[in-house]
Order: sequence, then C-alpha cells, then structure tokens
Amino acid sequence: MEAWRIVKANKGAGGIDRESLEDFERNLSDNLYKIWIRMSSGCYFPPPVRGVDIPKTNGTRRLGVPTIGDRVAQTVVKLTLEPEIETHFLDDSYGYRPGKSAHQAVLTTRKRCWRYDWLLEFDVKGMFDNIRHDLVMKALTHHTQEKWILLYCERWLKAPMISPEGKIIERTRGTPQGGVISPLLMNLFMHYGFDLWMSRTHPQNPWARYADDGCIHAQTKQEAKALWESLGLRLLEIGLEMHPEKTRIVYCRDSNRRGTHKPDRFDFLGFEYKNREARSGNGEMFLSFLPAVSPSKLREMRRHIKYKLKLRYRVDLSIKQIAIWINPIVRGWLNYYGASYRSALIPLCRYLNDTLARWAARKFKSLNRGRRNSYNFLKRIHARQPKLFVHWSWERP
Repeated sequence: MEAWRIVKANKGAGGIDRESLEDFERNLSDNLYKIWIRMSSGCYFPPPVRGVDIPKTNGTRRLGVPTIGDRVAQTVVKLTLEPEIETHFLDDSYGYRPGKSAHQAVLTTRKRCWRYDWLLEFDVKGMFDNIRHDLVMKALTHHTQEKWILLYCERWLKAPMISPEGKIIERTRGTPQGGVISPLLMNLFMHYGFDLWMSRTHPQNPWARYADDGCIHAQTKQEAKALWESLGLRLLEIGLEMHPEKTRIVYCRDSNRRGTHKPDRFDFLGFEYKNREARSGNGEMFLSFLPAVSPSKLREMRRHIKYKLKLRYRVDLSIKQIAIWINPIVRGWLNYYGASYRSALIPLCRYLNDTLARWAARKFKSLNRGRRNSYNFLKRIHARQPKLFVHWSWERP
C-alpha cells in the first residue's frame, strides 16, 4: 500500500498493457493482493517494459516504461533496499538520491572551480543501456542476502523491452531508464565502478557525479589529461565508454587565472560555467568562474513557450487563466536555473513579457496598433496585481 501511494503520487503513463493509474485504482485491493501473493511466493515475473522515445537536444532517448503494477513491485524492493545501500554511497554522488539534488552538485562544483585551475568534464555514453548485469548482481549480493530481492532485481534487469514499432528487444545488458529500481541499481553500479575507484586511485582530485554526468578537478592540464586516460580505461574495464563529444578538459579562467587556454567554459546539469562579472565584499567588480543557465536551455525554454505552449495564440483564455496555466511551469524554471547567477534569466522573463504583449494585441483589437499599447496594458495589470505572474518579481513589464 505504501508503494502504491508513492507510484500514484509520481503519476506517469501506463506500460504495455496501457492500464492507467485510474484503471489500476478501480480494483486496487485485488491488484495489490495479486502482486503481494506472487512476490511472496517467488512466482512474480515482470512484464516487458514499453519503449518510449523522448526528444533530446541532439536526438532521442529511449525510456522503458513499466506497467503500473510492476512499478508498485519495484517500489516495494526500493523501499526495502535503499535504506541499506544509501549509507554506503559517497557524498559526491548526487543523482537520484534522497536528500541530494542537482543544485548541490552545481554549487559544489562552482566552489571547487575556484580552487582548481583545470577540470575534466565527462559523460558516460549510454550508461543505463550498457550496465553489466553480472557486476550489478555481484554488488547487490554484497549488500543483501534477501533471496527475493536478488531474484526480482535479476528479473527486472533481464525483462525485455517492446519498441515503439512493436519489436521485442531482449536485454543482456543495461537497466531500463524509466524503471523505479533502475536509478538505484545504476548508482550501486557506479559506486563501485567509479566513485570508490576515484577515491582510491585519485584521492587528490575531487569530483561530482550526477548519474552519467560528472566533473573531476585537477591542478594542471597534464594531470587532467592523465585523468582522462585513466578514467577511459576504467570505464572500459566495467563495460562502459566515455562519450567522445561530451568529454573534454576545461580551463577555469577568472581574474586570477588569465591564461588563454581553450575551452574555458563547460555545461553541467543545464548550467554553463564560465568567467562572469561578480562583486566583492567591498563592492569592487572582478571576474569569477561561475555557473548560470546555459544558452541552450534558454533556447529550449523560449521554444517551449513559442511552439509547445503557443502562448500568443491562446486568445480564448483570460489573463488570469494564462497566469494559472503558465506560472507552475515558469516557477519551476526560475527555481531551478535561478540557483546561481539569477540575472542570466532576465532575458527569458523579458521574452515572456514580450509574448504576453503579443497575446494581448491579438486578444484585444484596441491594442493591436502598436506594441506600446499592449505593453501599457500589461503595466496597468501589473500595477493592480504585481504578483499575477511569477516572473514579474524578476522583471516587470
């Protein structure tokens, strides 16, 4: 029942049986009883996961969506296994962990960039798809002797995927990205494959890892090159590979480090790190190596407003309805990307105001004689309701 409440709260689409959360809940007691009796007797066999392709900046990523019932079963194992494994994970592993966040990884990396001149930015190519099952199970048996947990984790690792074209894909490696148990198994794999290895072989080089993205700091370029070679060999040992286009050595240039080495910027978790103006405690301006929302993420958000929301064309809605509709989306963007260098989000807020002005000009014929009229309309709304839109606290119309 506890697992069901978590699955329901997380929402999400159905698996290959297309059963929705609402469908599952209509016969909740019987559905949960069937899962319990099968798991407790050892005869629970997970159904195949439904493959879903989602767009990425440079292509698509395939997720494996389990059925609602299978998500409940996986959550049962996660609730049992996670408290034991979590105590062994290292502090600089941030992805998919309770009490850890991307913001922590971003801000920790920011501080370390001030102390170390060089950085190795790395990305593991297709990590979820290439995790070795034998190594995952070896790590699991080190942490639990519960036979039912080991049995079902092995079955989930091997559960086939049904592609969007209807093809059955057997799995001999990897864990479906989209499964409830998959992030925990991935972190366990990388705990032994990368985290402990780094702490043992390169204790002088601090690192931060969020799932398959990571940063390692170095004092010199030669040290960073040696790290690149060493990490590449280590990943090959455990069946993984560094992404050739997303791995590079970066110079953390600022006021105290004025070298001309390139590249001198990098992206990590949606933030671009580069030298930016900052103000010291005594009010003097200087250049510091700081993260801010990346230009690519700003473009994605503008495209979302223009092509997904199609905000300027929603003349069927009132301005209050527009605010209720977009505020949760915009609040999420501002809260996440505003964790560092908030001023980098001002262009997005201005774009929103410009889009709202275009919406007003379409909705009210009296305002379509010029942008000044529609902006004056927004200013009058702001004067009466300054908190109507969440981004107005950042940039007024």
